[in-house]
Amino acid sequence: MASGTIKTILFDLGRVLISFDHSIASTRISAFTGSDQADIYNLFFDSDLTADFEEGKISPEDFFLKVKERLGVKIGYDDFLPIWNEIFFVTKDNSRVYSLVKSLKGRYNLSMLTNINCLHFDYIKKHYDIFPAFDRIFTSFGLKAKKPNPLIYKKVMDLLGNEPQEIFYTDDRHELVEVARSLGIKAFLFKDYLQLKKDLLQEGVELQPESSLLVSQ
Repeated sequence: MASGTIKTILFDLGRVLISFDHSIASTRISAFTGSDQADIYNLFFDSDLTADFEEGKISPEDFFLKVKERLGVKIGYDDFLPIWNEIFFVTKDNSRVYSLVKSLKGRYNLSMLTNINCLHFDYIKKHYDIFPAFDRIFTSFGLKAKKPNPLIYKKVMDLLGNEPQEIFYTDDRHELVEVARSLGIKAFLFKDYLQLKKDLLQEGVELQPESSLLVSQ
C-alpha cells in the first residue's frame, strides 16, 4: 500500500469510466408510445420514479409497470430491457481512466460510488470489464440513498473505515463534488483524464505507467 494521506481513491462511474446517452432510450421507446419524447426522457432520467428505482425502493418489474402506465408503452418487459439498457459506450477518455485505475491497483484501495439502478448495473457488469478492477463498489440501489444526499457519503466512509481526508474522490457533477467536500473528502470535479492525473498528483497520489485499455465484451 502506498504511503501518504490518501488511502482510498473513489471513482464515480458515469462519464468517468463509461459514457451514456439517455436520448438513445427515449428515442427508441417513443416508437411504442404516443407520449412526447421530451416527456419520456424526463420520466426515464429525471423523475421521482427513476430516483426510487436508483435507490432500490422498487423492483425492475414494478419500475417497468409504472413506466408502461405513465407512458402507455405497448411492449412487454423483455422488449423493454434492451431499450432501457443499451445506452452505454466507452470513449477514449474513459479507456484512459480505466488504464489509470489498473495502474493504481494494489497500492491504494480502489472504490466506486455510483448512482445507478440494478438493471443498468447488471448490464454494465455483463458487457464491460470495469468492476473487477475495484476493491469495493458502492451503488445507490445497494445503499438505499443517492448522491448528493450526505448520508450516502457517510455510509461509504463508515464501510471503508476511512477518515474523509484519506479519500480522493472524483465525479463529473459539480453538486456531488461540493457535498463531498463539505464532509471533508478530497473531492475533485472530473473534467477529463489529464485533469484527473493533475488532481491525483496534487494530493500526493503516486502514479505509474498505465496499461489494459477498457473494451466492451
